[in-house]
Amino acid sequence: MIWNCSELGAGYAADGFARGRGVGAVITTLGVGGLSALNACAGCYSEDLPVLFINGGVNSNDMAGSQHVLHHTVGRPGDYGQQLRAYKEFTCAQAVVQHTSQAQRQRESKPGYIEVCCNLSGLKHPSLSDPPAPLPDVALPVDGPSFSAAVAAAAAALQGAAKPVLLAGPRLRAARRRAAFVRVAEASGLPVAVTADGRGAFPEDHKQLLGTYWGGISGPGVNEAVASADVVVSCGVVNTDYSTLGHSHKLLPEKVIDVQPGCVTVKGGPTYSCTGDVEGFLSALAGELQPNPNPLKTLHRMQPPRTPPYAAAEEPAETAESAVGPEEQLLTVWTLGREVQEHIGAKTVVLAETGEATFTAMKLQLPPGCLMEVQMRYGSIGWSVGATLGLSLAAQSEGRRVVSLIGDGSFQMTAVELSTMLRFGAAPIIVLLNNGTYVIEEEIHHGEGYNDLQVWDYVALARAMHNGRGRLRVATASTPSQLRDALRDAAGSPDELALIECRLRPDDCSVELLEFGARVAAANSRPPAA
Repeated sequence: MIWNCSELGAGYAADGFARGRGVGAVITTLGVGGLSALNACAGCYSEDLPVLFINGGVNSNDMAGSQHVLHHTVGRPGDYGQQLRAYKEFTCAQAVVQHTSQAQRQRESKPGYIEVCCNLSGLKHPSLSDPPAPLPDVALPVDGPSFSAAVAAAAAALQGAAKPVLLAGPRLRAARRRAAFVRVAEASGLPVAVTADGRGAFPEDHKQLLGTYWGGISGPGVNEAVASADVVVSCGVVNTDYSTLGHSHKLLPEKVIDVQPGCVTVKGGPTYSCTGDVEGFLSALAGELQPNPNPLKTLHRMQPPRTPPYAAAEEPAETAESAVGPEEQLLTVWTLGREVQEHIGAKTVVLAETGEATFTAMKLQLPPGCLMEVQMRYGSIGWSVGATLGLSLAAQSEGRRVVSLIGDGSFQMTAVELSTMLRFGAAPIIVLLNNGTYVIEEEIHHGEGYNDLQVWDYVALARAMHNGRGRLRVATASTPSQLRDALRDAAGSPDELALIECRLRPDDCSVELLEFGARVAAANSRPPAA
């Protein structure tokens, strides 16, 4: 049981915990608590995270028809259902428990909502045992003929293709789905690309990996390889304006085999429903495929050798700050990424906030076993602080450590949850990008000085929250060497929360963010069609 400083932070933490452990739960009070956590619930829904939002309700006697005006409500006599109605938009299942015998279960990878009348929480009922009896594992339904037909149709389309490519997306987050996708790749020998929000779904040292597919800011040759494919097996991919770089993907439906939980659509034609979980379908498909090494050989002849962006010996000329020695140069987003690259390993989980932090993280090459988490679909700025808490607690139980890249604007929205991390022993390494502004908003809205920040003393703030309690290690870095030393120090203290403030220029950003901002701005500003 983790006691948070805010309901929104609790929801974000449950989001992060579910990413690490498969499921999460958050408990809030009626009205003022539940509605505060609603934004986190919407994010969980968008990102396919099964998080149970449990909310205290009014007294069951009031539910029976009183006309009382109650605290924490909006003051409509007798109407206590506003929160339930709000949560119906962002959950796959809802229940209001007015009697101890009621129960609810869900079968989708989405949030659920339970509201329990406040006077029931201490009552006993024969159905409630201690420890509780486990509910049976309810799998997605499978229709045998539909499943077999989907596997056969997908296999036939792949075997008849000349230039097929496999594409991995964020719905392969679960380990068993990732493993099944790898089986398909190795059984077929086909080239593999991953979407930006699907990083970690396929081993990045694998010889079949082409790189990241993200429209105009894809890895070298990846956009061309996917666009020129005659069949793309799209597994767990979710196309949004962010993940497609302002709808710049040009994949025609008739070229795509779309594999999603519960259904498979083959080349824009028949859709086979009730195909069960992605894992089962991909495992069956792997058994039907014959090795086809030719597409990968052809692409390797055409594609330049895949070199990690931060492997270059020197910083790109357009971001270099000074002609004095490299150690005396001011820190830039490129040198920041280069130093972080050297301090991630097989037991690292990289978490990146929306904004420049994401673009810096996307150029990291993930070592074997290293995972990455972003919130690209929902893009709620401030998500990362609470998510770092939840993901850290989940990761630490498996011997992993979270390295979070968080912008200063995002941090200011939910910084209070740093206190919760200290209280409960979460020990991530937080790399705080302090540039004094929301750079991503400036690039989308083309406004210099757009929503500039009041710059905090972040190290002093962390020390004030620590107040002699818990384990904390702080540092400020203005140069690459200072960041290198701080990361080494943090790595040597795995049981301590490390906050490293990285001081950057307000106008420093990744070239990919410039392209992203222009593309998203163009998509947002399209004139009315009619």
